Amino acid sequence: MLPLRRWRIGIAAVAGLALLFYFFPLFHIVPLKTVQQQTSQSLFDPVAFVDRFWNDQLIPAADRAVSASEVVEWIRSDPKGVRVKYGRQVGLGSSYYLFVSGRGRVDSSDKYSLEISLNDGSEPAKIRIITGNIFGNAVRDGTGLIDINDIPNSQDFNAVSSEINHRIEQNVLPPLRQKELIGKAIRFVGCAEIVDENTDLQPLRLVPIIVEVGPP
Repeated sequence: MLPLRRWRIGIAAVAGLALLFYFFPLFHIVPLKTVQQQTSQSLFDPVAFVDRFWNDQLIPAADRAVSASEVVEWIRSDPKGVRVKYGRQVGLGSSYYLFVSGRGRVDSSDKYSLEISLNDGSEPAKIRIITGNIFGNAVRDGTGLIDINDIPNSQDFNAVSSEINHRIEQNVLPPLRQKELIGKAIRFVGCAEIVDENTDLQPLRLVPIIVEVGPP
């Protein structure tokens, strides 16, 4: 009887250890690709990424922006054609983006925007520069400088957009919220997200990237 009892005790002990290791394994087998993704995600820093992007890519790319007056002239003649002529579309959505620059005069302002009269077009034209809180992906996607494949995942991609918007709110917008800007000359570079052409093109509304204000 004693050997049989010992045998049963041994079987029970082995079964108990097997159950313990099932719920609390000593190690996990994880695909190498998953490990690489987790490592890149843990190392990604959206603030550092935007620092490099802003200084090394975004500001130098300002020379590539299309003339705001040229875009406005096209809006007058063929608003549906603006998408094809100047727009940049991301993914399968119906919205598109514009990357423009120009010069003009500050005509009026409110809590959320400045109204600018452009001074380099064949006819008087106006746009609006957003001065309120910045939302959306106009700058991240509007320039075409950031490739989603360079960023680990969609969460980090969205974090980049949020950091860019925060940077604009902190560094670009404060001088534009002054009441004494009316009548002053202004040079600007910015991006626009066009979701509804009936409202977003007339007038064109820009998220500013670079703004320089001078005397009247």
